[in-house]
Formats: sequence, C-alpha cells, structure tokens
Amino acid sequence: MLELRAVDRSFGRRGGGAGVTRLDLTVAAGEIVALVGLNGAGKTTLMRLALGMLRAQAGEVLLAGTPVHRAPAELWRRVGHLVEVPLAYPELTARENLRAAAELRGVDPACADDALRMWRLQRWADQRVRRLSLGNRQRIGLAAALQHDPDLVVLDEPGNALDPSGVIILRDALAARARAGAAVLVSTHHLDEVSRIADRIVLMNRGRLIGELDPATAELERVFFERVREDDARADADDGEGEDSAGTAPTGSRPAGASA
Repeated sequence: MLELRAVDRSFGRRGGGAGVTRLDLTVAAGEIVALVGLNGAGKTTLMRLALGMLRAQAGEVLLAGTPVHRAPAELWRRVGHLVEVPLAYPELTARENLRAAAELRGVDPACADDALRMWRLQRWADQRVRRLSLGNRQRIGLAAALQHDPDLVVLDEPGNALDPSGVIILRDALAARARAGAAVLVSTHHLDEVSRIADRIVLMNRGRLIGELDPATAELERVFFERVREDDARADADDGEGEDSAGTAPTGSRPAGASA
C-alpha cells in the first residue's frame, strides 16, 4: 500500500523541518509498522512525504503502486491520516467536523455517529471544537482519520494528549484496521504501547532509517537508545574522517600560501 524508494528531502538554510536521506520503506496490507526516533529524527518529514504534503527531491513514493503526485481522488479517499495536529474546523461542532470529513471522502456522513460512540465523544458531540480539551480534539482528529475505514492509515504521534482510555481506543482501532487488511504506519515515542500491536518497529535517526527491532524484544527502550547511540557514534566518526580527508591542517602547520 505504501512504498518509499531511495527518497531524499533536504530543507537547506531556510529550515522547515528535518531532512531525510535515502529512505527505503514499505508498509504492506494488513501490517502495522511503528516508526520510532528521537525528536528531530525526521519522522514527520517522512510522513509528509508519504502523503504528498512534501515533494521528494530524489526517489519516489508510491501509494498502492501509483506515484503519490499522480494518485487520483479515488485512491486518496482510501487514506486516513493525522500529521502534527488534528485537522478540524474550530467553529464547527465535533459532530459537524466528523460529518464534513466523511462527505469529503465520499462516505455516508451517518458514520460520524458511530465514530462519536467509538471514541466516547457523545458528551461533546454538539460543542464547538475550539472549546474542547486537547485530548478530545485529538480524539476528533483520529476519529476523522479512521471513520471511513481507510486502506492506508498514516498517523504521526497519535497518542499525543490522549488519556489512558483514549490510548486503549486507539490501540484497538489500529489493530482492527490491520485485521481488516489496512496498512498502518504510525510514529510514536511510546515504545511500550506500540509494541503491543506493531508487526515491525523501524528505527529512524538523523534523517535515516537505521534498522528494525522485534516488538517482542526485552527492554525495548534500552535497546532502542543503544542503537541510536551507536549510530550517532558512527556518524560522528565518519564526519571526523571527512574533515581530516578534506585537508585540515595538523596542529603547528601553516596552510600553503599563508604569511608568517
């Protein structure tokens, strides 16, 4: 359902996000892939590339075998996503937002009522979103991303602001979508939580994918930090070698042509 092939994206001096380098990643139907990394590792950039929010400078991104920039509306209707912040109109109620999201994807707006029940939002169904807590806004964003039963789910830190009840609903919802054959890509800091449902855990550091972890690994967080530290040490060593080979003058010497 989702494939990134040798994808590069940098932002230069203007900033705008963490760049990524030579990304190769596939997410198959019925699979939950967890993407983990420290802040600034490039996880959000990867997800924005996967959804066509950013254009790759090299490589290609495929949705169900179709280049992302040529994907038709019918294919995008099969995608559910939440990246960075929940997409909701603050002056509309929770119910109105979910009905609007359903109509935009060409499904029956009545599914909003089921979503409100599933995410335990009935109490706030007719309140304007701007008056809701961060946790309930997050629930609305997740409900909007999942209520149309998408075949591809892309979620960036979906557990943000959720209380334990919301985390359990999210976990059950993602597991249900995978059982129904959807491909799920989710970034997270909560290794202990995602390990309960993930088929694969992919590690990201400094804009690169650096390997995978088995969700059944003992002391998962410790192993994750060890892998990141090892990658940082290798990268720092490579940077040092590059500086030396570029002609850094040894201590006590004078560059050619320099005056005394």
